Parts: sequence; C-alpha cells; structure tokens
Amino acid sequence: MSDTKVDILKFADKDGEYKRKPSVFRDFISSKAGAKFPPEAGRYHLYVSYACPWAHRTLIVRALKGLTALIGVSVVHWHMDDKGWRFPSNDDPCEGATEDKIYGVKRLRELYFKADENYNGRFTVPILWDTKTETIVNNESSEIIRMLNSEFNSLLDEHHAKIDLYPSDLQQQIDDLNDWIYPNINNGVYKAGFATKQEPYEKEVKALFEKLDKVEEILGNRYHHGEHYLTGNILTEADVRLFTTIVRFDPVYVQHFKCNLKMIRYDYPHIHQWLRELYWTIPSFKDTTNFSHIKFHYTKSHVGINPHHITPIGPIPNIVPLGKFK
Repeated sequence: MSDTKVDILKFADKDGEYKRKPSVFRDFISSKAGAKFPPEAGRYHLYVSYACPWAHRTLIVRALKGLTALIGVSVVHWHMDDKGWRFPSNDDPCEGATEDKIYGVKRLRELYFKADENYNGRFTVPILWDTKTETIVNNESSEIIRMLNSEFNSLLDEHHAKIDLYPSDLQQQIDDLNDWIYPNINNGVYKAGFATKQEPYEKEVKALFEKLDKVEEILGNRYHHGEHYLTGNILTEADVRLFTTIVRFDPVYVQHFKCNLKMIRYDYPHIHQWLRELYWTIPSFKDTTNFSHIKFHYTKSHVGINPHHITPIGPIPNIVPLGKFK
C-alpha cells in the first residue's frame, strides 16, 4: 500500500506552473449489451466533496436527471489534510458530510487501495464506485456526467429520460466551448492560484480573464436574442461545467487564488445573471451548492496559500438574489 501524501503545491513544476494530474480510472457504464458495467438501480455509488467543483458537476447532473434514488452518495469532510479526504466521525463532525455509506471507511484513500492495492496516485473526488465488483468505475468528472446523462435512461421516468445535456445537434458546439473553458477557466483558476512564481501566475490570470470576457460576450449575445444558456435556450453540460467554477469565483477564487482583476457580481453582468438564474430557478444547482464547505475547504486546507487558516467573511452574500442588481 502506498503512503502517498497530498501536497497540492508539489504539482507546480520548477518554473512554478501548476500541472494537474490526469484521472486514472476510466471505465464506462454502458447500456450496450454485454457491457462490463451496465446501468442498474442501486449498484453504483458516488463519492463527492461539496467543496470540489469537479465533484459538484456530478451532483448537479445526478439531480437534473432524477438519479438520486438510483445512485447513492457519500460526502467527505470539507477539510483535506496530508492524507487526503476523510469522512466525518463523532469526534470530527462536519455538517452536511456523511459517513461512507458502503463500507464505513475513514478515508477516501482506502477506497483507492481497495480498487488497486498498488495505487500511487492522488485520492481525488468524484469517484463513481461499483458496489457489485467493488471497484472504481471512473474518477473523471467529465466522463461521469456523460454516463449519468445517457446511460440510465431506460430506468428513468419519461420526463427525466428526455432530459439531454449533450444533445446530438449541439455536441460540436458544446465540445468547442469545453475545449477552451476547461483549460482557461475551470482549471485556469487553479493554475493561477497554485502558481509558485510571479510570471506563470500573471500569465494564467490574464488568460483566465480574457476567456471570462469571451463568456460575457457570448452570454450577452444570447440574452439579446432572448436565450439564457451558453448554447441557446437549452441547458447543456457546458452550463453545468462552467457553473461550478463561477459559483465559487467571488466567494473563493477572487481572494484565495488571487484572481482579482474583476468580480462576477460587479464586472460581468451577463455571467452574473446567468449564474443567478441557474442557482435560484433550478433546484439541482442550488441544492447541491454548499458555500460553507466551499469556503472552509479552500481556506483551511491549502496551508501553502493560507497558513493561518483564516476564512474571509465576505463577500456578502455568497450569491446575490435575482432582481437585486445587475
């Protein structure tokens, strides 16, 4: 068994640039005949953190698709220490977190070693776990949300089965958006925040805001034509994937990751409207967003960035109600 420890800043290279490690477990739940992992009610389980934007994607799609009764969830403590994520206990409580509902393990790393005793990578969330074969199906959020979107439709009621976050006629447009939003915005905040030298930090933060300006322009054009989402009037995975970064932007990334050239609520009126419409009008977004877990995790887990573990009070509120200001 590996004794790998989590030190988030060690992933910056000699030039001070943050390099995200790729996910390792990449199997797929499939409704095709003879699939290794077929869709079954109650068979699969999600391990998530409310703090993590990648895990947040899977919670949103699970809710949007009406899969909450078919796929269970265990939620880790918001704090991540040098051994990674852990579950709460009687002497280490955490409101909103749960015990491991499948095995009762104390740490997420135990699941990785259960799946592969020689595993030596990072202990990340989300995990899509198969309780039948007792292994990790997949730990890459972008692939998990695709499975949740399409592969369980035969088990769903007609309304939820018809919800399609990756419709065939919009797939190219969605893929094109993902291709520049992921590296520059979703991961861009991390590349800025985890940079250990000035030059890579400035490069990444400038690229981040250039692409936020581009999103603002896209949404401005959409609203001008009476549309409300990135690809038009249909909610897609592109909106889900961007939302989990934008909802954390003002509360965390502005100060903690030094992404402070602009704020969403003051400088990006169309992104701000889009964010609030998703949060306040679609329960799957609001109900899966836990600002306490989000703010406590970043500010109290990243000791290299915030050694005194002080969590800022603001901004107040974490997200502005609809109709307050634009």
